[in-house]
Amino acid sequence: MPATLVTGATGFLGKHLVGQLRRERPPPRLRIFCRGASPWDQDPQVEKVKGNITSAADVLSAMEGVASVYHLAGAVSRNPRASELYATHVEGTRNVCDAARRCGVQKIVLVSSSGTIAVSREPVIHDEESGYKHEIVGEWPYYLSKIFAEKLALSYAKDYGLPVVIVNPSLLLGPGDDRRSSAVEIELFLEGQILAIPGGGLNIVDVRDASAALIAAMRAGNSGERYLIGGPNWTFSEMIEKSSAVSGVRGPKRRLSLPASLWGARLLRRIYPLVGQTYRLDDARIKMSALFWYCNSSKARAQLGFTTRDPLETLRETVEDLRRAKS
Repeated sequence: MPATLVTGATGFLGKHLVGQLRRERPPPRLRIFCRGASPWDQDPQVEKVKGNITSAADVLSAMEGVASVYHLAGAVSRNPRASELYATHVEGTRNVCDAARRCGVQKIVLVSSSGTIAVSREPVIHDEESGYKHEIVGEWPYYLSKIFAEKLALSYAKDYGLPVVIVNPSLLLGPGDDRRSSAVEIELFLEGQILAIPGGGLNIVDVRDASAALIAAMRAGNSGERYLIGGPNWTFSEMIEKSSAVSGVRGPKRRLSLPASLWGARLLRRIYPLVGQTYRLDDARIKMSALFWYCNSSKARAQLGFTTRDPLETLRETVEDLRRAKS
């Protein structure tokens, strides 16, 4: 029986994806590719292959006997560590595509980010036909490297007929974000570090709904196409109001311009250490919160049967999970 390979299986979305695949009937023959320990190290039903996504030899070894690939391996960072991000996202994707061609893989689902195309300075809702936003996200190598990884994968689909489907989730929330790769903004809100209402807006999606969409994309996604996976489009004011309602934490009332917010945060980073605390809100997050990350998931709903749960349920479970981790 050919295997289903999952890269990035130990990440937030990856763990939920593996969990859902294991509950499939019949379950696929699962193989995970990761650098270190995994939650399934003692599980005989999950094959483990250790290696680095930036090593072509490691990836090729993991790809032997594989029919389908979920490529989630990535590094989540808003800091300008360009070399690591490009190696992981771009060269890692090249390694996956090259190995898939050599091994005759039937389909690849590549996980990217809605932020490659669904972001603007005005409250515009974007769909899959929206162009890449190099000029907006250009100072953040995370998004630029995701753009280049998408372009690379689509070139393999066009030039070599490699069956690649791209899925672009928005901000992932829900239980199980142990590394705080997505839930850090909610954590900062609970800690009282969000002191002003940002001027932009965002889109959120439950990680469990996103992982179900990946499985649907493997079954029904069209090669060479992308699918935006998101839930509601909320202003940050609405997000703060709803987070306050489910958590009982009072949110900020004041609004500041972007320059004032950046100046204030830099001042607070000097003041907080004087009382033995750390002000964790960095400039990158402040700048991002002035943008609108709105997307339309109608294509995924129509072609993949994508559905979303009540976003307030997602927010509530995210808050509960973060509080459990603190206790």
